[in-house]
Amino acid sequence: MDVREWLPRDKHDFEAVRKLSELGNEELRDIIPDLMEWLQDGNWPIAKSVEDLFLRFGEELIPHIKHVFRTRDSTWEYYMLTGLINRLPSKYLVMLKEDLERLLKNPTEDEVLEELNEIIKPLLNKIQCP
Repeated sequence: MDVREWLPRDKHDFEAVRKLSELGNEELRDIIPDLMEWLQDGNWPIAKSVEDLFLRFGEELIPHIKHVFRTRDSTWEYYMLTGLINRLPSKYLVMLKEDLERLLKNPTEDEVLEELNEIIKPLLNKIQCP
């Protein structure tokens, strides 16, 4: 079985996400980058379901989240910060501290326009006061 065949086909493909949720982490590990793309717009109907699926991975998500920060795609960063990252326990946020501080102290013009600083401050406070 090629798990890639079960990737969502469109933003309403809840059936695909349901099938993926029945698989183990080992089976899903290779498609995390593909699934991460479904978080590019938090308004897509399946975005929350994909976040739910990701929450069981914990620390394994950190490199994939860092990849999103490296894209400097401010809209994707916004939806990651207000969605998945906001839902992570503070023990994982600590691993993102450097990236969050970069977004706060040295944002791109687009990151400023997205007002990411307003989202990042509470996340950094969550790290300081778990």
